[in-house]
Amino acid sequence: MIELSHLKIMIALHEKGTLTLAAEALCLTQSALSHQIRHLEKKLNVKLWQRCGRRLRLTPAGELLLKVGKQTVPTLEQTEMTLKAMGQGLQGLLRIGVECYPCHEWLTQVIAKFLQTQPNIDIDIIRKFQFSGINGLINQQVDLLITPDFYEHKELQFHPLFEYEQVLIVPAKHPLAKKSHIVAADLGDQVLFTFPIEKQRLDVFQLFLWPEKVEPKAHKQIESLAIMLQMVEHQRGVCVLPEWLADSYSLQYHVKKIRLGKKGIYKTLYAAIKKEDKDVSYINAFIKLGMDTP
Repeated sequence: MIELSHLKIMIALHEKGTLTLAAEALCLTQSALSHQIRHLEKKLNVKLWQRCGRRLRLTPAGELLLKVGKQTVPTLEQTEMTLKAMGQGLQGLLRIGVECYPCHEWLTQVIAKFLQTQPNIDIDIIRKFQFSGINGLINQQVDLLITPDFYEHKELQFHPLFEYEQVLIVPAKHPLAKKSHIVAADLGDQVLFTFPIEKQRLDVFQLFLWPEKVEPKAHKQIESLAIMLQMVEHQRGVCVLPEWLADSYSLQYHVKKIRLGKKGIYKTLYAAIKKEDKDVSYINAFIKLGMDTP
């Protein structure tokens, strides 16, 4: 009764907000889109959306169908890509989800080695999820998730790839640059740059600032690593990066790394997979390459 096209309609209505824009996104006429919605509502015997002026508002039933669509459509699209890859003579498609913003350079090295050793396997990188990377893995939107966060889950396995230290990055002539390590209070009058991740998942807040009840003077999110380091170099603020990434950029920017606290903050990068995939050879090959490329 509910078809893939119906789910795509609900997503388009939610994202575009108007019938006209949703129809354009789906390459339909407005009348054709309206007809499909009315036909579905008639079959389900429930209203899915209401007009609020020129905008559309989903009903509770529409919201439920939208939630199902956000979970189902990406999975079906990824499955279609896998089947097409098989049809082109490839043995499989490894869909890698990434929840680690600073991991681009590391991941590039691993993928280069993987493509050389696994010529019959294609790769697809997915950085954004409708919900979270873990849900993306459980709902089969990805086959392997690169994440710094460990979760206990009966359906998943977490393979530690390597351990790293989180360090503060400051301008070379910054007053803090003379210290071997800092305390949380040292960031109370600093502008802190981070990648666009929720505060609750940022180590500098969760493991360093919040236990001491400290907030930075300002918190600004920047997606580009290069721009972030340029801002730090020109004394607009400070940031926290994995030490291996800070070392790789130390010669390009006039910045200095400093330990967070006397003992430092150490994290582990994981490759998470579904337990049912633990014997898939090319997934295991990728994990091994990840462990050998710290």
